Amino acid sequence: MATAMNVTQQVNQVFHSYKFEQIGPVLRVFVEEYWATSFSIALIYLLLIFVGQNYMKTRKGFNLQKPLVLWSFSLAIFSILGTVRTWAFMGTVLHRIGLKHSVCFGFFISNTTVKFWSTLFVLSKVIELGDTAFIILRKRPLIFVHWYHHSTVLVFTSFGFKRSMVSGGWFMTMNFGVHAILYTYYTLKAARMNPPKMISMLVTSLQILQMFVGAIIGVLTYTWRHEQGCDTTTVEQFFWSSMLYLTYFILFVHVFCQSYIIPKVKNKTKSQ
Repeated sequence: MATAMNVTQQVNQVFHSYKFEQIGPVLRVFVEEYWATSFSIALIYLLLIFVGQNYMKTRKGFNLQKPLVLWSFSLAIFSILGTVRTWAFMGTVLHRIGLKHSVCFGFFISNTTVKFWSTLFVLSKVIELGDTAFIILRKRPLIFVHWYHHSTVLVFTSFGFKRSMVSGGWFMTMNFGVHAILYTYYTLKAARMNPPKMISMLVTSLQILQMFVGAIIGVLTYTWRHEQGCDTTTVEQFFWSSMLYLTYFILFVHVFCQSYIIPKVKNKTKSQ
């Protein structure tokens, strides 16, 4: 089996970081120090949902089309850039040294590009809480999976970031990819360009696939944890990642059924 040093050299010879990504280590130290504040942020977020919904109960929803377009567009650009860089890196690792190294051996956590984008990824989970503010202020339906997913992802990514979970590389990469499409769709929808329903179905399908693959990666990291040199996961990390990905998978499947399958069945029954 290749040593961590040899593996690092192989990847660094092919994949090069940009100059602006060199601030990654500095940002990482800051976020690692304050990672525990994610619990407080999540609690404040849930409290503000309650307060906001009660405040808007007797009021007319605000017209926030232009701010929403700008918001969604900014997150779409950020997610697209993150997708390009993280998929390029993880793709290099996967091609050069295989799947096991990409989920089991944490040599790449010290990579400048990974440090930069993983830090921004964690911080973006705080920023993305603003999605909920637009829903509440515009008086749109706020479903359980939305606030549950936002709050738990914030805490879990902060926890995984602090513990340097190796499997988090794939969790981050998949999330960037899905969000690149998700926020692009939100931008088009906010701009009233009437994107086809197929895109919405694609987004939800990709979210379900992301949860399924995430669960598989969790199982693989737990299976390989005893192999020599593997510094992948603890029982505690495996338990929480499995629980979260299982609940996410169930909830997104439920959303898909409620949004696309049940209405079709009802319409078919009516037509008969």
